[in-house]
Parts: sequence; structure tokens; C-alpha cells
Amino acid sequence: MTALTFGEASAQFCARVRGDARATRRVPHRTGAPVRRDSIEAGTFEDVFFAAPAPGEPDRWLRACRRALDAGRRLRREARAGTRTLSARERPIAALTGAAVRVFEELCTLARLHRGRVFPSYDWLAEATALGRATVARALVLLEAAGFLVRQRRFVRVEGAGEGPRYRQTSNAYRALLPATVLGYLPRWMRPAPAPVDQLDHHQAQADAQAVMLAGLSSRDRARATVDGALGKVLAALGAAIDRACESQNRSEPPMDSIHKATNELALPANACA
Repeated sequence: MTALTFGEASAQFCARVRGDARATRRVPHRTGAPVRRDSIEAGTFEDVFFAAPAPGEPDRWLRACRRALDAGRRLRREARAGTRTLSARERPIAALTGAAVRVFEELCTLARLHRGRVFPSYDWLAEATALGRATVARALVLLEAAGFLVRQRRFVRVEGAGEGPRYRQTSNAYRALLPATVLGYLPRWMRPAPAPVDQLDHHQAQADAQAVMLAGLSSRDRARATVDGALGKVLAALGAAIDRACESQNRSEPPMDSIHKATNELALPANACA
């Protein structure tokens, strides 16, 4: 058996530790809970996520989606003919399908009936649209890519006394939108009217006044006024620490009046001799 020096043994040990660390970083961390990535606990964000649509707004969303489907078919036809090269903004519109519009119709109906609180399961959408579950999943991806939809994965807590995960996946939350990328394909009567100039000026004046107000606040108060929730509390605590550091630094400096007074007192004898 070959004897190893202390340096060789240390080098082998460090190499083994680095290899284990790299292997650990390559393998994702598994918690055992059947919860997908970027999921948020149900009941903690819905009040901020959902928004009640205005009267007639879901119908306008649906008409715009159908117009976008027609525009996408024209784009695909021109692309196949070689007369057009689809841009990054046109490709999601060209990828829309009739199944995607059918799923969007059900989501708009739910938004109108439930004041924007839309969270159906894939199985419910498949039953309502007479489409396959995989087709519904693909349709939701296409709608989200085109900008007609924002969805958020959710999970719920599971009560249990034994071993096992304490969370499980539940239905997603959906919010329908009218993307700005499709406005150019809509007729003029379907486009939203521009905001009046006086209203824009009023909003700008409000934004300027708010900026002036925030500039006059301390770091703690500015964090409280701009950020809510747990993150706001953390930022407020950091801001309070910054405020205390600034106050202690300001107290350590002598007042400017005393500096000028001392300078004048030192300069008086020289002036008197002159």
C-alpha cells in the first residue's frame, strides 16, 4: 500500500468535495411535494391578481381574439407563400388555433359571470369545450404567448398527521387581457379610444406630485409607501437602519456655525495686528 503525504491526501479530499458539490448543484432539489414551479398558495394573492371586467369588456376580448385568429391565418398563408417573413410579434398571433379561441370564449364567459375570478381546472375546460385535455393545455399556452391570458399556478395545503407532502397542486388562476400587439389587426371601431389630453395631463401632475412626496420621505417611510407585504416590511427595516446610520453620521459632524465662529476667532488676532 502506497503511503500518501498530508498534501496529497488534502488535495484528494478537496477534489472529492468539489465533485460532490458540482453533482449536488446539477441535481434539482426535490421536496417530495407534488407542486409545480412558480406556484403560489391559493387564497394569498387572488385579491390583487383578479380584476372585475367592465360591462361588455369580455365580449370585446372575445371579438378581438377571433379577429386575431383571422389575422393569424392570413399571416400563415403569406408565410407559406414566401411573401412574408413573420416577426417575433407576429408568430404568436399566427400560431393561434380555433381550439384556443374556443377555450378563450369559456374563460371570458367565466370572467363575465364571476366578476373576473376565473380558476377552472383543465378537466372542467375540456368538458365545457368538448376538447381533449391535452388540446386545452396547448390552447392555454398559445393564448398566453399571444398575450390574451395571464395565468398563475396555485397550490393548497393538505392536512395530514402522517408522513408525506403537505401541499398539492390545484387549478390555475386566469386573467384575460387585450394585448396591444393585436390592436393593429382590429378595425377602428374595435380599438379602444385614446385617453383625453387633459386626463393625461392630470395623471402626469399626480405622478410628479407623488414623486416629490416620496423624495421628502425617509428611507423607512418610502419603503412603506411603495412596497406592501412581507417584502415591504423587510425594506422598511433596512430603511430604518439606513436612517439611523445617517442620523448618527450627521450628529458626529460639528455644526457649520461653530466652524465659522472658530475660524473668525482665529483670524481676529491677525486682523488686529494688521
